Amino acid sequence: MTAPARGRWGGRAGVTLIELLVAISLLSLLSVGMLMALRVGLSALDKANSKLIANRRAASVQQILVSQIAGLMPVFADCPAEGPGMQRVRVPFFEGQAQAMRFVSSYSLEEAARGYPRILEFQTIPGDSNGGFRLIVNETLYSGPLSTGASCLALLPDPSQNGALTPQYRAIEAGPHSFVLADHIAFCRFFYKERLPPEAPESWVTEWRRPRLPAAVRVEMAPLVADPSRVPLAGVIVPIYVNRMPNVRYADSFK
Repeated sequence: MTAPARGRWGGRAGVTLIELLVAISLLSLLSVGMLMALRVGLSALDKANSKLIANRRAASVQQILVSQIAGLMPVFADCPAEGPGMQRVRVPFFEGQAQAMRFVSSYSLEEAARGYPRILEFQTIPGDSNGGFRLIVNETLYSGPLSTGASCLALLPDPSQNGALTPQYRAIEAGPHSFVLADHIAFCRFFYKERLPPEAPESWVTEWRRPRLPAAVRVEMAPLVADPSRVPLAGVIVPIYVNRMPNVRYADSFK
């Protein structure tokens, strides 16, 4: 019975060790190729997502600046004045510098246009170790002239305004509650448009200490590293439509 069994099994074909190794090698190469293709696809998807997020961030920065500046409110600040008893004098609240700006707006990052007015403080500060600058904004709840007057140090004569008393404000500081609007930027500057007759040429200044509001605010920004494939971080020009000061009584004002 041994001989017939050996003949019956000997007629079947088998797989050699070399054929098995070749099959495993081909399967391994196919798996590596699929993994490499998957990796390239995921990398391209990640780059596309990062560019989309960066483009949306650049567009949102411009939209936020436009909304906050357009929502400017003409309010007062109780500033201490030199003299007996250090009495407080109520003055219009607006501060404009080349790299800082402070005013009250009806639009905030926390509640958009649906919440309470906020005291907004914009400041350009140095960036991280990679260099450049960043634009931050502080938001504080506005509750009246005393809340805005908390940032006013004193009323001092300003030689550029013919000796008129001008509010001197505290320096804007970055803190744990500061929101970074733009990061890794080459520069950020604020300009203020003077209110002139229509036939007069435009005039922009880098500092605003006048008792009236500017006609518009221009914000200039540029990215630290230019990337043609992304939306550039461009500046904005926002007109201020408030043309009446709160401390002036007009002929058509309601009593």
